[in-house]
Amino acid sequence: MTRRGLGARATGAVGVVGLGVFVVHAAPALAGVSPFGVRVTPRLVGVGRLGHVALTFDDGPDPVSTPEILRVLDTLGWRATFFMLGDMVRRAPGVAREVAAAGHEIAVHGDRHRNMLRRTPRAVSDDVTRAYDCIAAATDVEPRWFRPPFGILSTSCVRAARRHGMATVLWTAWGRDWRREATPESVVVDVTRRYVDGGTVLLHDADCESYPGSWKSTLGALPRLADEFAARDLAVGTVGEHGIESARAFTYPR
Repeated sequence: MTRRGLGARATGAVGVVGLGVFVVHAAPALAGVSPFGVRVTPRLVGVGRLGHVALTFDDGPDPVSTPEILRVLDTLGWRATFFMLGDMVRRAPGVAREVAAAGHEIAVHGDRHRNMLRRTPRAVSDDVTRAYDCIAAATDVEPRWFRPPFGILSTSCVRAARRHGMATVLWTAWGRDWRREATPESVVVDVTRRYVDGGTVLLHDADCESYPGSWKSTLGALPRLADEFAARDLAVGTVGEHGIESARAFTYPR
């Protein structure tokens, strides 16, 4: 075989090995973004008991928007799960405590809002640990749930979450409330067009990673979503109340 041929074969072999490493590292992400997630990885995407909706908020706490979200949730009599960023908690620890004191469930969204697949395993592990410690200290709660930024998982972040006793959960429906074009009406339409009965809904209580002021669309959508859920005879609550543990589990690479 020519040197060129040997080089091509070696390059191909390295490429295959590299692809294999990537697939192992990214396997949960590939499963999570799959359109078959509800059927194939129900526990990962947040499928729980029928007749119930797990309501979740990402990216907070924010000293301006989060209290407003809490106010409306209190009016509706809803409890939700807040996936917090360690970086945001350090800026507003009092708001984080307020969320917990209001009876809402505390969860981890990472320390910094960065794509886990673009970070080294050590950086990912350090990020999850830093977030967990910060959020637990501020709220006096040991979080049970983890959701990575952008919903993009890696084996490293799933393992890191598991070491802290957290299960990973994504979502089955979202309001696309981070967009400049979002309105209360569009948020309701986007949520209700997807898997809601027995599903997990993703919204945002802060705009640190969204269009400025987009949280106001989320705020305005909540009473409208209450009407929609009531019409479908759906109860609203936290991830912990959702019965996800009974869904068929996805086995992550070890």
